[in-house]
Amino acid sequence: MSASAGQHGGTRPASPLDFLIIDADHHYYEPDDCFTRHMESAYADRAVNIRRGEAPFGRVYIGDERMRFFSIIPGDHTGVPGALQAYLKDHAGEGNSLVHDETIAAHDFPEAMDRPSRVKKMDAQGVEAAIMLPTLGVGVAHELRHDPPALFANLRAFNRWLEEDWGFGNRGRIYSLPMLSLVDIDLAVAELERVLAEGARSVNLTPGPVNGHSPADPLFDPFWARCQEAGIPVVFHLGNDGLAELYSAQWGENPTPPSHRLSPFQRVTASTERATADTLCALVFHNLFGRFPDLRVVSIENGAGWVGPLMREMDHVSRLAGPRDWTYGHCPGRPSEIFKQHIKISPFPEENIPALVELLGPDNVLAGSDWPHPEGCAEPIDYLDGLSGLSPEVVRAVMRDNTAQLFGLA
Repeated sequence: MSASAGQHGGTRPASPLDFLIIDADHHYYEPDDCFTRHMESAYADRAVNIRRGEAPFGRVYIGDERMRFFSIIPGDHTGVPGALQAYLKDHAGEGNSLVHDETIAAHDFPEAMDRPSRVKKMDAQGVEAAIMLPTLGVGVAHELRHDPPALFANLRAFNRWLEEDWGFGNRGRIYSLPMLSLVDIDLAVAELERVLAEGARSVNLTPGPVNGHSPADPLFDPFWARCQEAGIPVVFHLGNDGLAELYSAQWGENPTPPSHRLSPFQRVTASTERATADTLCALVFHNLFGRFPDLRVVSIENGAGWVGPLMREMDHVSRLAGPRDWTYGHCPGRPSEIFKQHIKISPFPEENIPALVELLGPDNVLAGSDWPHPEGCAEPIDYLDGLSGLSPEVVRAVMRDNTAQLFGLA
Protein backbone atom coordinates (compact mmCIF):
# COMPACT_ATOMS: atom_id res chain seq x y z
CA MET A 1 0.00 0.00 0.00
CA SER A 2 1.38 3.40 -0.85
CA ALA A 3 1.30 5.81 2.05
CA SER A 4 2.26 9.28 3.10
CA ALA A 5 3.10 10.80 6.46
CA GLY A 6 0.04 11.44 8.59
CA GLN A 7 -0.60 14.47 10.79
CA HIS A 8 -0.49 12.32 13.94
CA GLY A 9 2.80 10.66 13.10
CA GLY A 10 1.31 7.59 11.42
CA THR A 11 0.36 7.04 7.83
CA ARG A 12 -2.61 7.89 5.68
CA PRO A 13 -3.16 5.21 3.04
CA ALA A 14 -3.42 6.46 -0.50
CA SER A 15 -5.98 5.29 -3.03
CA PRO A 16 -6.22 2.79 -4.55
CA LEU A 17 -5.97 0.46 -1.58
CA ASP A 18 -4.35 -2.92 -1.89
CA PHE A 19 -7.58 -4.52 -0.63
CA LEU A 20 -11.28 -4.21 -1.41
CA ILE A 21 -13.59 -2.39 0.98
CA ILE A 22 -16.30 -4.15 2.98
CA ASP A 23 -18.69 -1.32 3.81
CA ALA A 24 -20.89 -1.49 6.91
CA ASP A 25 -23.45 1.05 5.73
CA HIS A 26 -24.92 1.08 2.24
CA HIS A 27 -28.49 1.91 1.33
CA TYR A 28 -31.11 1.31 -1.31
CA TYR A 29 -34.06 3.51 -2.22
CA GLU A 30 -37.29 1.53 -2.10
CA PRO A 31 -39.82 1.21 -4.94
CA ASP A 32 -43.49 2.06 -4.44
CA ASP A 33 -44.49 -1.57 -3.85
CA CYS A 34 -41.88 -2.51 -1.23
CA PHE A 35 -44.59 -2.96 1.42
CA THR A 36 -47.53 -3.92 -0.81
CA ARG A 37 -46.01 -6.49 -3.16
CA HIS A 38 -46.09 -9.26 -0.54
CA MET A 39 -48.66 -7.84 1.90
CA GLU A 40 -51.00 -10.43 3.40
CA SER A 41 -54.57 -9.75 2.31
CA ALA A 42 -55.86 -9.59 5.89
CA TYR A 43 -53.74 -6.47 6.50
CA ALA A 44 -53.98 -4.82 3.08
CA ASP A 45 -55.94 -1.91 4.56
CA ARG A 46 -53.04 -1.16 6.95
CA ALA A 47 -50.22 -1.44 4.45
CA VAL A 48 -47.63 1.24 3.93
CA ASN A 49 -48.48 2.49 0.45
CA ILE A 50 -47.43 5.17 -2.00
CA ARG A 51 -50.03 7.34 -3.71
CA ARG A 52 -49.32 9.33 -6.84
CA GLY A 53 -51.47 12.03 -8.35
CA GLU A 54 -50.87 15.53 -9.62
CA ALA A 55 -48.17 16.21 -7.02
CA PRO A 56 -44.63 15.61 -8.31
CA PHE A 57 -43.70 13.22 -5.51
CA GLY A 58 -45.26 10.02 -4.23
CA ARG A 59 -46.97 10.47 -0.88
CA VAL A 60 -46.54 7.87 1.85
CA TYR A 61 -49.56 6.50 3.68
CA ILE A 62 -50.17 3.87 6.32
CA GLY A 63 -53.54 2.59 5.25
CA ASP A 64 -55.43 5.82 4.60
CA GLU A 65 -53.41 7.96 7.04
CA ARG A 66 -50.51 10.09 5.84
CA MET A 67 -47.17 9.03 7.31
CA ARG A 68 -45.60 11.79 9.36
CA PHE A 69 -41.89 10.89 9.44
CA PHE A 70 -41.68 10.52 5.65
CA SER A 71 -44.50 12.44 4.01
CA ILE A 72 -43.09 11.67 0.55
CA ILE A 73 -41.16 8.61 -0.55
CA PRO A 74 -37.50 9.60 -0.04
CA GLY A 75 -36.24 8.39 -3.39
CA ASP A 76 -38.40 10.87 -5.31
CA HIS A 77 -36.49 13.91 -4.03
CA THR A 78 -33.08 13.47 -2.45
CA GLY A 79 -29.61 14.91 -2.49
CA VAL A 80 -26.65 13.56 -4.39
CA PRO A 81 -24.24 11.25 -2.55
CA GLY A 82 -21.87 13.28 -0.39
CA ALA A 83 -23.94 16.48 -0.41
CA LEU A 84 -23.69 16.99 3.36
CA GLN A 85 -19.93 16.42 3.43
CA ALA A 86 -19.52 19.00 0.68
CA TYR A 87 -21.75 21.41 2.59
CA LEU A 88 -19.74 21.01 5.80
CA LYS A 89 -16.55 21.79 3.92
CA ASP A 90 -17.78 24.63 1.71
CA HIS A 91 -20.55 26.48 3.55
CA ALA A 92 -19.95 28.82 6.46
CA GLY A 93 -23.53 30.00 6.87
CA GLU A 94 -26.82 28.38 7.74
CA GLY A 95 -28.40 25.87 5.40
CA ASN A 96 -32.12 25.56 4.87
CA SER A 97 -31.73 22.64 2.49
CA LEU A 98 -28.15 21.61 3.05
CA VAL A 99 -28.49 18.17 1.45
CA HIS A 100 -30.76 19.29 -1.37
CA ASP A 101 -28.79 22.00 -3.16
CA GLU A 102 -28.59 19.49 -6.00
CA THR A 103 -31.40 16.95 -6.09
CA ILE A 104 -31.89 13.65 -7.84
CA ALA A 105 -34.64 11.07 -8.19
CA ALA A 106 -33.59 7.55 -7.34
CA HIS A 107 -35.53 6.18 -10.32
CA ASP A 108 -32.91 7.89 -12.51
CA PHE A 109 -30.11 6.37 -10.43
CA PRO A 110 -30.34 2.62 -11.16
CA GLU A 111 -27.58 1.50 -8.78
CA ALA A 112 -29.72 2.82 -5.91
CA MET A 113 -32.72 0.66 -6.82
CA ASP A 114 -31.47 -2.33 -8.79
CA ARG A 115 -29.19 -5.08 -7.50
CA PRO A 116 -27.30 -5.93 -10.72
CA SER A 117 -26.60 -2.24 -11.34
CA ARG A 118 -25.43 -1.88 -7.76
CA VAL A 119 -23.00 -4.77 -8.02
CA LYS A 120 -21.46 -3.19 -11.13
CA LYS A 121 -21.14 0.09 -9.25
CA MET A 122 -19.49 -1.69 -6.32
CA ASP A 123 -16.98 -3.19 -8.74
CA ALA A 124 -16.10 0.31 -9.93
CA GLN A 125 -15.90 1.62 -6.36
CA GLY A 126 -13.60 -1.10 -5.07
CA VAL A 127 -16.27 -2.43 -2.70
CA GLU A 128 -16.25 -6.20 -2.31
CA ALA A 129 -19.30 -6.43 -0.06
CA ALA A 130 -21.78 -4.13 1.65
CA ILE A 131 -24.24 -4.27 4.51
CA MET A 132 -27.45 -2.93 2.98
CA LEU A 133 -30.00 -0.94 4.99
CA PRO A 134 -33.37 0.77 4.37
CA THR A 135 -34.29 4.35 3.56
CA LEU A 136 -38.09 4.59 3.69
CA GLY A 137 -38.18 1.47 5.85
CA VAL A 138 -36.61 3.10 8.91
CA GLY A 139 -39.63 5.34 9.43
CA VAL A 140 -42.33 2.72 9.85
CA ALA A 141 -42.03 0.89 13.18
CA HIS A 142 -42.70 3.80 15.54
CA GLU A 143 -45.82 4.95 13.72
CA LEU A 144 -47.32 1.45 13.95
CA ARG A 145 -46.09 0.60 17.44
CA HIS A 146 -49.60 0.51 18.93
CA ASP A 147 -50.86 -1.91 16.26
CA PRO A 148 -48.42 -4.84 16.45
CA PRO A 149 -50.30 -7.18 14.07
CA ALA A 150 -50.31 -4.51 11.35
CA LEU A 151 -46.71 -3.54 12.10
CA PHE A 152 -45.46 -7.09 11.72
CA ALA A 153 -47.54 -7.68 8.61
CA ASN A 154 -45.73 -4.69 7.11
CA LEU A 155 -42.34 -5.91 8.34
CA ARG A 156 -42.94 -9.40 6.92
CA ALA A 157 -44.01 -7.94 3.58
CA PHE A 158 -41.02 -5.59 3.48
CA ASN A 159 -38.56 -8.33 4.39
CA ARG A 160 -39.94 -10.59 1.66
CA TRP A 161 -39.54 -7.79 -0.87
CA LEU A 162 -36.02 -7.14 0.46
CA GLU A 163 -34.91 -10.74 0.09
CA GLU A 164 -36.43 -10.92 -3.39
CA ASP A 165 -34.93 -7.72 -4.79
CA TRP A 166 -31.63 -7.44 -2.89
CA GLY A 167 -31.05 -10.66 -0.97
CA PHE A 168 -29.97 -11.39 2.58
CA GLY A 169 -26.60 -12.61 1.31
CA ASN A 170 -27.15 -15.96 -0.37
CA ARG A 171 -26.07 -14.38 -3.68
CA GLY A 172 -22.98 -12.80 -2.13
CA ARG A 173 -21.69 -9.21 -2.23
CA ILE A 174 -24.85 -7.58 -0.83
CA TYR A 175 -26.05 -8.46 2.67
CA SER A 176 -29.39 -6.80 3.37
CA LEU A 177 -30.64 -6.63 6.94
CA PRO A 178 -34.28 -7.49 7.64
CA MET A 179 -36.21 -5.01 9.75
CA LEU A 180 -37.62 -6.11 13.09
CA SER A 181 -39.28 -4.60 16.15
CA LEU A 182 -39.70 -5.78 19.74
CA VAL A 183 -43.21 -4.40 20.33
CA ASP A 184 -44.58 -7.97 20.27
CA ILE A 185 -42.07 -10.57 21.40
CA ASP A 186 -43.86 -13.57 19.91
CA LEU A 187 -44.21 -11.93 16.49
CA ALA A 188 -40.62 -10.70 16.70
CA VAL A 189 -39.22 -14.16 17.39
CA ALA A 190 -41.38 -15.72 14.66
CA GLU A 191 -40.10 -13.26 12.05
CA LEU A 192 -36.55 -13.62 13.36
CA GLU A 193 -36.77 -17.38 12.86
CA ARG A 194 -38.14 -16.91 9.35
CA VAL A 195 -35.41 -14.54 8.16
CA LEU A 196 -32.68 -16.63 9.77
CA ALA A 197 -33.95 -19.60 7.77
CA GLU A 198 -33.69 -17.40 4.65
CA GLY A 199 -30.02 -16.68 5.38
CA ALA A 200 -30.05 -13.32 7.18
CA ARG A 201 -26.66 -12.41 8.69
CA SER A 202 -28.11 -9.82 11.08
CA VAL A 203 -31.30 -7.90 11.82
CA ASN A 204 -32.00 -4.19 12.14
CA LEU A 205 -33.76 -2.49 15.06
CA THR A 206 -34.51 1.20 15.62
CA PRO A 207 -32.96 2.77 18.75
CA GLY A 208 -35.24 3.92 21.54
CA PRO A 209 -37.60 2.48 24.15
CA VAL A 210 -40.14 -0.20 23.28
CA ASN A 211 -43.62 0.95 24.29
CA GLY A 212 -42.55 1.80 27.82
CA HIS A 213 -39.92 -0.93 28.13
CA SER A 214 -36.18 -1.07 27.81
CA PRO A 215 -35.07 -3.25 24.89
CA ALA A 216 -33.06 -5.09 27.57
CA ASP A 217 -36.14 -5.87 29.66
CA PRO A 218 -36.13 -9.64 30.33
CA LEU A 219 -39.50 -9.65 28.58
CA PHE A 220 -37.51 -9.63 25.34
CA ASP A 221 -34.99 -12.30 26.32
CA PRO A 222 -36.35 -14.90 23.85
CA PHE A 223 -35.35 -12.58 21.00
CA TRP A 224 -31.87 -11.91 22.35
CA ALA A 225 -31.36 -15.56 23.21
CA ARG A 226 -32.12 -16.60 19.63
CA CYS A 227 -29.76 -13.96 18.23
CA GLN A 228 -26.98 -15.19 20.50
CA GLU A 229 -27.71 -18.80 19.60
CA ALA A 230 -27.61 -17.97 15.88
CA GLY A 231 -24.36 -16.07 16.33
CA ILE A 232 -25.64 -12.94 14.59
CA PRO A 233 -24.98 -9.34 15.61
CA VAL A 234 -27.96 -7.04 16.12
CA VAL A 235 -27.79 -3.65 14.40
CA PHE A 236 -29.29 -0.43 15.69
CA HIS A 237 -29.56 1.94 12.72
CA LEU A 238 -31.05 5.41 12.86
CA GLY A 239 -34.75 5.76 12.20
CA ASN A 240 -37.89 7.21 13.72
CA ASP A 241 -37.02 6.56 17.36
CA GLY A 242 -39.98 8.58 18.64
CA LEU A 243 -37.99 10.87 20.93
CA ALA A 244 -39.59 13.95 19.41
CA GLU A 245 -42.94 12.67 20.61
CA LEU A 246 -41.73 11.10 23.84
CA TYR A 247 -39.44 13.88 25.03
CA SER A 248 -39.09 17.10 23.04
CA ALA A 249 -42.87 17.57 22.91
CA GLN A 250 -42.72 18.08 26.68
CA TRP A 251 -40.75 21.25 25.92
CA GLY A 252 -43.34 22.61 23.53
CA GLU A 253 -41.80 21.18 20.36
CA ASN A 254 -43.64 19.55 17.45
CA PRO A 255 -44.22 15.93 18.55
CA THR A 256 -44.27 14.53 15.01
CA PRO A 257 -41.92 16.50 12.77
CA PRO A 258 -40.98 15.05 9.39
CA SER A 259 -37.48 13.64 9.26
CA HIS A 260 -36.03 16.72 7.54
CA ARG A 261 -37.71 19.29 9.79
CA LEU A 262 -36.40 18.67 13.29
CA SER A 263 -35.79 21.92 15.15
CA PRO A 264 -32.30 22.71 16.46
CA PHE A 265 -33.55 21.82 19.97
CA GLN A 266 -34.80 18.47 18.68
CA ARG A 267 -31.53 17.79 16.88
CA VAL A 268 -29.88 17.89 20.31
CA THR A 269 -32.54 16.32 22.54
CA ALA A 270 -34.37 13.99 20.15
CA SER A 271 -31.62 13.06 17.74
CA THR A 272 -30.43 9.63 16.71
CA GLU A 273 -27.33 10.21 18.84
CA ARG A 274 -29.42 10.71 21.99
CA ALA A 275 -31.66 7.74 21.26
CA THR A 276 -28.70 5.47 20.55
CA ALA A 277 -26.69 6.54 23.59
CA ASP A 278 -29.71 5.89 25.82
CA THR A 279 -30.42 2.56 24.14
CA LEU A 280 -26.88 1.24 24.52
CA CYS A 281 -26.75 2.54 28.09
CA ALA A 282 -29.90 0.54 28.77
CA LEU A 283 -28.40 -2.61 27.25
CA VAL A 284 -25.42 -2.32 29.60
CA PHE A 285 -27.16 -1.16 32.79
CA HIS A 286 -30.16 -3.45 32.33
CA ASN A 287 -27.71 -6.35 32.26
CA LEU A 288 -28.43 -7.68 28.77
CA PHE A 289 -24.81 -8.73 28.33
CA GLY A 290 -24.72 -10.35 31.76
CA ARG A 291 -27.54 -12.62 30.61
CA PHE A 292 -26.17 -13.06 27.07
CA PRO A 293 -22.36 -12.91 27.29
CA ASP A 294 -21.79 -13.81 23.62
CA LEU A 295 -24.18 -11.22 22.18
CA ARG A 296 -22.83 -8.49 19.89
CA VAL A 297 -24.53 -5.20 19.04
CA VAL A 298 -23.65 -2.69 16.32
CA SER A 299 -24.53 1.00 16.07
CA ILE A 300 -24.64 2.15 12.44
CA GLU A 301 -25.21 5.74 11.28
CA ASN A 302 -25.85 7.04 14.78
CA GLY A 303 -22.65 9.02 15.17
CA ALA A 304 -19.97 8.52 17.80
CA GLY A 305 -19.35 11.83 19.56
CA TRP A 306 -21.44 10.61 22.48
CA VAL A 307 -19.44 7.40 23.06
CA GLY A 308 -16.68 8.83 25.26
CA PRO A 309 -18.97 10.91 27.51
CA LEU A 310 -21.39 7.99 27.85
CA MET A 311 -18.67 5.55 28.88
CA ARG A 312 -17.27 7.98 31.45
CA GLU A 313 -20.70 8.70 32.90
CA MET A 314 -21.64 5.01 33.08
CA ASP A 315 -18.44 4.21 34.94
CA HIS A 316 -19.01 7.10 37.35
CA VAL A 317 -22.63 6.38 38.25
CA SER A 318 -22.04 2.64 38.55
CA ARG A 319 -19.67 3.35 41.44
CA LEU A 320 -22.47 5.25 43.22
CA ALA A 321 -25.14 2.56 42.80
CA GLY A 322 -26.04 0.31 45.70
CA PRO A 323 -26.86 -3.38 45.32
CA ARG A 324 -30.61 -2.70 45.25
CA ASP A 325 -30.40 0.08 42.67
CA TRP A 326 -29.99 -2.11 39.58
CA THR A 327 -33.30 -2.54 37.74
CA TYR A 328 -32.57 -6.00 36.27
CA GLY A 329 -29.68 -7.17 38.41
CA HIS A 330 -26.17 -5.90 38.93
CA CYS A 331 -24.15 -5.83 35.72
CA PRO A 332 -20.82 -7.48 36.46
CA GLY A 333 -17.75 -5.50 35.50
CA ARG A 334 -16.91 -1.95 34.59
CA PRO A 335 -19.60 -0.56 32.24
CA SER A 336 -17.10 0.91 29.79
CA GLU A 337 -15.38 -2.47 29.49
CA ILE A 338 -18.72 -4.21 28.96
CA PHE A 339 -19.44 -1.66 26.23
CA LYS A 340 -16.14 -2.37 24.49
CA GLN A 341 -16.59 -6.14 24.75
CA HIS A 342 -20.03 -6.21 23.14
CA ILE A 343 -20.69 -3.05 21.10
CA LYS A 344 -19.25 -1.96 17.74
CA ILE A 345 -19.59 1.56 16.34
CA SER A 346 -19.73 2.88 12.78
CA PRO A 347 -19.05 6.63 13.14
CA PHE A 348 -20.03 9.43 10.81
CA PRO A 349 -17.24 10.11 8.29
CA GLU A 350 -16.75 13.68 9.52
CA GLU A 351 -16.11 12.64 13.14
CA ASN A 352 -12.76 12.09 14.87
CA ILE A 353 -12.38 8.45 13.94
CA PRO A 354 -8.77 8.02 15.15
CA ALA A 355 -9.86 9.19 18.63
CA LEU A 356 -12.69 6.64 18.59
CA VAL A 357 -10.25 3.90 17.58
CA GLU A 358 -8.03 4.88 20.50
CA LEU A 359 -11.00 4.86 22.88
CA LEU A 360 -12.62 1.58 21.81
CA GLY A 361 -9.75 -0.31 20.21
CA PRO A 362 -9.21 -0.91 16.49
CA ASP A 363 -11.45 -4.00 16.37
CA ASN A 364 -14.57 -2.09 17.43
CA VAL A 365 -14.84 0.55 14.70
CA LEU A 366 -16.46 -0.08 11.31
CA ALA A 367 -16.33 2.07 8.19
CA GLY A 368 -19.80 2.98 6.94
CA SER A 369 -19.97 5.30 3.95
CA ASP A 370 -23.80 5.63 3.98
CA TRP A 371 -23.65 5.49 0.18
CA PRO A 372 -25.66 6.73 -1.77
CA HIS A 373 -27.35 8.94 0.83
CA PRO A 374 -26.63 12.67 0.68
CA GLU A 375 -25.38 12.79 4.28
CA GLY A 376 -22.74 10.13 3.61
CA CYS A 377 -19.63 9.94 1.44
CA ALA A 378 -19.64 10.87 -2.23
CA GLU A 379 -17.80 7.57 -2.78
CA PRO A 380 -17.05 4.82 -0.23
CA ILE A 381 -13.30 5.38 -0.61
CA ASP A 382 -13.78 8.91 0.75
CA TYR A 383 -14.18 7.43 4.24
CA LEU A 384 -10.37 7.21 4.18
CA ASP A 385 -10.21 10.98 4.58
CA GLY A 386 -11.09 10.53 8.25
CA LEU A 387 -8.45 7.88 8.98
CA SER A 388 -5.33 10.04 8.88
CA GLY A 389 -2.68 8.90 11.32
CA LEU A 390 -3.84 5.31 11.59
CA SER A 391 -1.50 2.49 10.64
CA PRO A 392 -2.18 0.48 7.47
CA GLU A 393 -3.17 -2.49 9.64
CA VAL A 394 -5.78 -0.45 11.52
CA VAL A 395 -7.05 1.12 8.30
CA ARG A 396 -7.60 -2.34 6.85
CA ALA A 397 -9.41 -3.41 10.03
CA VAL A 398 -11.75 -0.42 9.92
CA MET A 399 -12.32 -0.45 6.16
CA ARG A 400 -12.71 -4.19 5.72
CA ASP A 401 -11.76 -6.82 8.27
CA ASN A 402 -13.93 -5.78 11.23
CA THR A 403 -17.13 -5.82 9.19
CA ALA A 404 -16.14 -9.06 7.48
CA GLN A 405 -15.53 -10.79 10.80
CA LEU A 406 -18.62 -9.41 12.54
CA PHE A 407 -21.08 -10.41 9.82
CA GLY A 408 -19.38 -13.69 8.90
CA LEU A 409 -18.11 -12.54 5.51
CA ALA A 410 -14.46 -13.49 5.98
